Amino acid sequence: MNSLLAEIITIGDEILIGQIVDTNSAFISKELNKIGVSVYQITSVQDDREHILQAFEDAKKRVSIVIVTGGLGPTKDDVTKLTFCEFFNDTLVENAEVLENVENLFKRHITNTPISDINRKQALVPSKAEVLQNVYGTAPGMWMRQDGVVFVSLPGVPFEMKNLMIDKVLPKIALEFERPYIIHRTLVTYGLGESAIADRLESWENSLPHYIRLAYLPSLGKVRLRLSAKGSDREILQKSVDSEVQKLNGLIKDILYGVEDDESLEHVVSKMLAERGMTLSTAESCTGGRIAEQLTAVPGASAYFKGTVVSYATEVKIEVLKVKQETINEYSVVSAEVAKQMAENVKHLMKSHFAIATTGNAGPTKGDSDADIGTVFIAIATPSDIIVEKFNMGNHRERIVQKTVHKAFELLQKEILKI
Repeated sequence: MNSLLAEIITIGDEILIGQIVDTNSAFISKELNKIGVSVYQITSVQDDREHILQAFEDAKKRVSIVIVTGGLGPTKDDVTKLTFCEFFNDTLVENAEVLENVENLFKRHITNTPISDINRKQALVPSKAEVLQNVYGTAPGMWMRQDGVVFVSLPGVPFEMKNLMIDKVLPKIALEFERPYIIHRTLVTYGLGESAIADRLESWENSLPHYIRLAYLPSLGKVRLRLSAKGSDREILQKSVDSEVQKLNGLIKDILYGVEDDESLEHVVSKMLAERGMTLSTAESCTGGRIAEQLTAVPGASAYFKGTVVSYATEVKIEVLKVKQETINEYSVVSAEVAKQMAENVKHLMKSHFAIATTGNAGPTKGDSDADIGTVFIAIATPSDIIVEKFNMGNHRERIVQKTVHKAFELLQKEILKI
């Protein structure tokens, strides 16, 4: 079966000047892939009529589905609907359902702002469009077709776009298009670089079936090996992927860390804690609350995450976390001994089963310690023990912080598995 191809077009000067990061395309690509749609290209264009029209025309030649995000607000600089009308030789008409939705949203959620004529214009849509009702915002989604190619227009606000994709767009694509099956399996390795792994896997990789591809995805001290299979028979694909994963396991067993099924490490750790009915707290110095931030981004985190102390300053380590002054004087704030006390004391303070503590020097200056930049200590307090490890995370501040976060989750996972 041939691939069903899609193109994503993002509209907005704010993306092109770097004012915002395009997270919409990543989400759309991932969700399309789950239902067997391959993204051929992602294009970003200005809020400019000619630029948008050309992008539409080019995309129509390449793919069967074009998903457009952005440019659907009520202000004058949003030109998407007018450009859609020009491209489809159509005119704007008022849609009663959209107008009712806009009025209801203002009544329920925007009580201090009266609805204006500009807001009512959100109910104007191309007459040929099938409206995708947006329950979280005033800009509706639109589904249109030309020469067998489907064009879907979605608002650029991420939570509005995601709701429309999940509830409306994906089910409609699944109903209207015949799609191949796509299966991914990702194995995570630590301790060996990409090129060394590639050398080790060369013979096996060369013998892979033509419908299975291997991708190397290195990041922050780990290399993810992703196997992707595409075809019309799901059972054959699954058996083939399982067989190749078994072979791969034997080749990398000394560096294999785990299997990643489209989930981040913090999601995996969160599930493990929730399943065991256990809790976690954190004491963060060099990571500045980043571990807590990533944990609380996971829905339902309150069931297992007690809280954090961001003890960036030495006095907070002493006054809040009760790290002993003599320990700091003898070993410095960046030390195994301080990390151990931080983990032990925040675990006691929060009454949690586990605790993570980080202390290190992320640079660019050495701060309250003479430790070299990149030196990090991570402590994990468990129900019965405390382990501390020392790392050198390099010399780039952001990479030091994020590598420390990744390593902390990795160490925590290992300790949870022992329970």
